[in-house]
Parts: sequence; C-alpha cells; structure tokens
Amino acid sequence: MIKGLQETMEAQCKMKDENCNLKKTISNLEEKLQDVTQEYKNKIELLTNDKRTKEEEFKSQMEKKCCEVEATLLLKEEEKNNLLSKKEMEISDLTRRLQTQEKEKQSELIKQQIEFNAKLARIQHKSNKSYQGANTLAQNIYRMKLQHLQEEKNKEIETLQNTIKELERRLSSGSDSRLKRKHF
Repeated sequence: MIKGLQETMEAQCKMKDENCNLKKTISNLEEKLQDVTQEYKNKIELLTNDKRTKEEEFKSQMEKKCCEVEATLLLKEEEKNNLLSKKEMEISDLTRRLQTQEKEKQSELIKQQIEFNAKLARIQHKSNKSYQGANTLAQNIYRMKLQHLQEEKNKEIETLQNTIKELERRLSSGSDSRLKRKHF
C-alpha cells in the first residue's frame, strides 16, 4: 500500500512537473502569439500609412496633370481664337475687295458704254443713213465686247464668292470642333 501510495505520489509529482512545463510552454506560446500579433499590427499600420502616402502622391500628381492639361487646352483655345479672328479678317478683306472690284468693273462698263455711245453718235452724225451696215457692225462689236466684259466680271465674282464660301466653311468647321471639345 505504501508502495502504491509512493507510486501514486510519484505519478502526481510527475504530472505536476509536466503540468508546470505545459503551463510554461503555453505561456511562451501566448507571448510569441502576442509578439507576432503586434508585429502584424505594426506591419498593417505601416502598410496603411504607405498606402495613404501613395494615394496622396497620386492625388497631387493627378491635380498637377489636370492643371497642365487645362493650361495646354487654354493655349490651344487661344491659338484657335486667334486663327479664327485672322480668318474672319481675311473673309471681310476678300468681301471688301470683291465689292471694290465689282464697283470698278461696273464703272469700267459704264465708261465704255459712254465712250461707245459718244463714238456711235459721232459716227451716226457723220454718216447719217448711208452707213447703216457699218453702224450695225459697230453695235455688234460693242455688244460682243460688252458681253465679254460681263462674262469676265461674272467669272471673277463667282471665283471670289467660292473663295468666301470656302473660308466660311473652314471657319464654321473650326468653330464646331471647338464647341464639341468644350462639351466634353
């Protein structure tokens, strides 16, 4: 019985020792777990701060790029407006020249008509009725000359009008593309 009690006591002592060892192991493992948990928390915080920093850098770079693009667009807009005003000036200049040329042509036609009428009157006065055939020939020549001048004038007017239409078309297409870009 004593021997049984001794064995039981020895078994209990061994269990106590083993229990102590297990408690120490558990305590060590809990400490390691806390260290690892703290280390991960530190890493997560570091990564979160790094992410925040990168987001702020990205945001500032985006704002900088937006400002650069906006400045570039403003310069392009200004260039386009300058070009547009130049084209408008060209159109008004061409219109003025067309009007001036038309007035000059009409003045020239009137002048030639007056000269022709004066020559015709002199010829008619000299020849009275004996030269009616020549008179008809002179009138035909005058008509042909007058018709030729009118055709030239009409061709010039048509050319200038086509030029004006082309410039206005370019001008309006430039304005449309500018308006489309503003809507984006």
